[in-house]
Formats: sequence, structure tokens, C-alpha cells
Amino acid sequence: MNIKVPFLDVKYTYITIKEEIDAAISKVLHSGKYILDEEVEAFEQEWASYCEARFCVAVSNGMDAIILALKALDISSQDEIIVPAHTYIATWLAASYTGAKIVPVDINIDNYLINIEKIEESITEKTKVIIPVHLYGHPVDIGLIKNIAKKYNLYIVEDAAQAHGALYKDNKIGSHGDVVCWSFYPSKNLGAFGDAGAITTNNYEIYEKIKMLRNYGSKIKYFHDIIGFNMRMDPIQAAILRVKLRYLDKWNEHRTIIANIYNNEFQHVDNIVPPKSEKWAKHAWHLYVIRNNNRDKLKDYLLSKGIECLIHYPIPPYRQKAYSNLDIHFDSSITDKISHEILSLPIGPHLNENQIEEVVKNIKKFVKSL
Repeated sequence: MNIKVPFLDVKYTYITIKEEIDAAISKVLHSGKYILDEEVEAFEQEWASYCEARFCVAVSNGMDAIILALKALDISSQDEIIVPAHTYIATWLAASYTGAKIVPVDINIDNYLINIEKIEESITEKTKVIIPVHLYGHPVDIGLIKNIAKKYNLYIVEDAAQAHGALYKDNKIGSHGDVVCWSFYPSKNLGAFGDAGAITTNNYEIYEKIKMLRNYGSKIKYFHDIIGFNMRMDPIQAAILRVKLRYLDKWNEHRTIIANIYNNEFQHVDNIVPPKSEKWAKHAWHLYVIRNNNRDKLKDYLLSKGIECLIHYPIPPYRQKAYSNLDIHFDSSITDKISHEILSLPIGPHLNENQIEEVVKNIKKFVKSL
């Protein structure tokens, strides 16, 4: 009999700390304060502290965080934004809302992150921002990107939607770039019970501007200094995140244990390429992504055995219908290659030892059957 292995069980983290979560939600409900206020402010302080950043602004979701960051930097249709070719489309969509030209850069085949060696050749006099993505939970070498940004006087807006708790050279992701953007979508390492996001920064002026932008361009109610948005985090989500933040490191450690088991088991398995983690990085293991040149058959096989697996991401943004009219020409060979090979295996605090063994056993069976 096959052991069922869910890809992720977002309810698990609720069930394990149900009393604390319920109490936090009840506190908000009884407060009568349902927009911003103390609960959101408390989360902002705690998340900034966790990320080793000076400031945090809690917002509606991760994509809105990037939009607000770019708006705060006055990015417009006259500008260009460098983005990775391989990322979730929200990174591109947020850039598109500024009207700026998107300039994709291909990735490294080892860690699927933006190829830093190709960034400089993509810079023009119109380039204003680099958006590196800490994809799957592995930090980008942000130090090298900062060197490029300083040389050309560019902004760095980090997409850290999948990097909660990740470290770059012993420092938490969250304070390296001009603005760092976060998503707390329910499936994230630190997930809300709905949409939620945040930005962290060490720049006071950017912090103050994003605070206004998220709240109708207002510092004081009914006084509007700039044209803003309604992109605020709900206090209930803030309350939930405050509780779950206390468990984030513990849950991340469980992800690391699973990733290490996978790495050890797959390192000598034919046609299974496990992910590479750089020595200077602490991977958050939001996703564990392997490569296999029979990916679709492997996926179907695992599903038939009750093992859920997903593809992050099967169609690159530049090949999506939404960007079919985009006039771009760049070397996308690595992104095109890996998009047909990558497969995300179950990982998360919900998995037990038997389920992990089931994943490993069935992947090895599949390889031997070929």
C-alpha cells in the first residue's frame, strides 16, 4: 500500500499551534480595530528585527510589495528594469505596472538564480533597477549585485518572497538591497491565512514613502500628499504571522533536514540532479527542486504512487501569452532547458520520516525502471 505524500499541508502549521492562533485572531476581533493599528505595527517591528532591517511596511501581498517599492523609487515608462528570466510571473507583472521596459537575464544552471555575469551586459543608460529573486529559498549573491548597482548608480529591489529565514554570508536576507519585498502567501515558509506581504528597508525616506503609498498616499487621515493605493495588510493576518514567526526557524530546520536527506540519497542517482546550495548561503528550502530529463514521466509516476509534486515553473514569463507582444531578444537557453526538466518534491514541516522515505524509494524505482 502506498503512503500518501502531500506536496504541502498548509493546515498542519495551524493545527500544531491552534490555540495560539485562535487566541491571536480572537484578540483582533474583540479589539474592533480592523485596519492597520497596533497589531500590524507590532508585526512590522518584529519582522524588521527578524530580518535585521531598520524598517518594515506590512502590505497586501508580495506582488504589491514590489509595485510599491518601484513606485517609491519613481520608476516610470522611461526606465528599464532587469529581472531574472526564470521566476514566478509576479516579479515581471509588478515591473510591468510601472510601464518600464523589462530586460530579462538568463539564469545559472546550478542554482536557477539570475546569472550575475550577464547583468552588466544588459545595462543601458535607461536601466534604473535590478530585481534579483532569491528563488526557491536560495539567496542570490547580493554582494556582487551591489557592486554592479554601485558602479552604475542603480537601485536593488530584492524579491524575497521565497526566502524567509535565508542567510547571505551569515546575515539574514532582508536588509541588503534598497528594498526587500516579501510574500506571506499561505504556502510560504512564513505563511498567512490569505494574502499578505511586506517590504523591509534601511532607508527611512523609502520607508516613509511606501507607508504613504500603501494607504491612499496619506500620513494623516483625509490628507493625501501623493497618489497612493489601498495595499494594506489586515490586522488578522498580522496577528497570525506574529504567532507563526516564533516557529519559523524550527520549521525551516525541519525543511533543512529533509533537504539534506534528499541530497544524500540523490547525489549518485542517474539522471536526478539535486539542487546546489552555495557554501556562503543558508538555504531556506522553500522548494526542493530536482532536474530529470524524463520529468513529465517521473511526475506522472510519482502522482500514481500518491506522491504530490509540482513544477515551479513550467512556462517562463517571456513565453506566457501575457507577454507575447514583448519585444525582447536575449539568450534564454538555460531557462528554456530547465523549464522542461525541473520538478519540485514535497518538503515542509508536515512531512514525517516515512513519507520522506517513500519519495526517495519511488524516485529510485523510477530511475531503475528506465
